[in-house]
Amino acid sequence: MKYNKLFMQLIFLVSLIATLGSLYFSEIRLYLPCEMCWYQRIIMYPIVLISFIGLIRNDMNSRIYLRAFSGIGILTSAYHYSLQKFSFIADSQPACTGVDCTVQYINWFGFITIPFLALIAFILIFTMSFLIKK
Repeated sequence: MKYNKLFMQLIFLVSLIATLGSLYFSEIRLYLPCEMCWYQRIIMYPIVLISFIGLIRNDMNSRIYLRAFSGIGILTSAYHYSLQKFSFIADSQPACTGVDCTVQYINWFGFITIPFLALIAFILIFTMSFLIKK
């Protein structure tokens, strides 16, 4: 119970860092987001607001919405990451419009890409949303 506020703060912090990170890559580094990146942004950006409002209002029921958004985000990011890393998946899917979804603007240590970073953020948020008690 006493950790609820801490978990909500951490969810807000993780989602804020993910949001600012996506804006950094597109606005400062000038990486054009692909279609799947846009879907992940559409899912992540509301998490910042939901967690902030839940934190201010001390509303731990917002964990339900955070869980739903982050769960969908996990699926979206995992799919996008698999498009980048497994050619047999990318070859069997229709091409994304605009920027190719298999483009890896970053590839740190051979496996850390932008969708991987989003996946980690969604997993952290999803996990912490389950640690918040009524």
